[in-house]
Amino acid sequence: MTLCVPACSRDPVSGVIGAFIEHYNHARYHESLDNVTPADAYFGRAADILRQRASIKRQTIEHRRLQHRKIAA
Repeated sequence: MTLCVPACSRDPVSGVIGAFIEHYNHARYHESLDNVTPADAYFGRAADILRQRASIKRQTIEHRRLQHRKIAA
């Protein structure tokens, strides 16, 4: 996603601001949005991401339980 700025204001500051907006909306996870990016929430990808994370978490917990049982046996 590219931030479009008028030609008269294309200076180094607007480039930095555009980079910050890009990072804030597309790379930075927000705790208030269940740790997805605003872009993910806006475009409807949040539910899929959260389902995938839950699945990975369940698999990880099960794997750790199996490892613990092997060690304890």
